[in-house]
Amino acid sequence: MPAITFIHSDGKSDRVETGDGESAMQAATRHGLDGILAECGGNAMCATCHVYVDESWLARLPAMADDEDALLDGAAAERSPASRLSCQIVITPDLDGLVLRLPERQV
Repeated sequence: MPAITFIHSDGKSDRVETGDGESAMQAATRHGLDGILAECGGNAMCATCHVYVDESWLARLPAMADDEDALLDGAAAERSPASRLSCQIVITPDLDGLVLRLPERQV
């Protein structure tokens, strides 16, 4: 079963197991992680599941869709080249060990 490590803005980290085909956002909310609000339930409509993908993992993710790109422009925390919406990161066995950093705020 693939696992993701979420690193909070205070440096604390949580490693959670995911199901194949589950989004990183779904894994975070299922495990009750603070820092992912997911107000729209994973429908790419709110940007409250903003994460920063660890640089070593960026090239392994599929390209960002236009709607995700537009939403990240309005995210509460500063956007960076590593910014993604965790609802749009679908976990596969190739992403086992993925590291995602959580911003200081989502709203």
